[in-house]
Amino acid sequence: MNPYRIDKTSFYEYAVKTTPENVQEAHEGLFRAKMTLPAAARHCGMSQKEMKQTFREYLKYHAPDYQIPENTFALPRREEQGSI
Repeated sequence: MNPYRIDKTSFYEYAVKTTPENVQEAHEGLFRAKMTLPAAARHCGMSQKEMKQTFREYLKYHAPDYQIPENTFALPRREEQGSI
């Protein structure tokens, strides 16, 4: 028995039916940075391109629900140096 033998049946990805609930979970996961784009696309059975398009629509119609505190300070930026 070889412990390094790969079982080819475990690599098969089953088709996932796209439902509004799966898409909503994927969008929330992307918005909260809990999921990566490939993982979110696999979660709801879409291609990555389709997931990007639907997530952009989600961002367009859902306002941010976080606030930036007023006591934040700006970080100094590196100044451009002229060419010699």
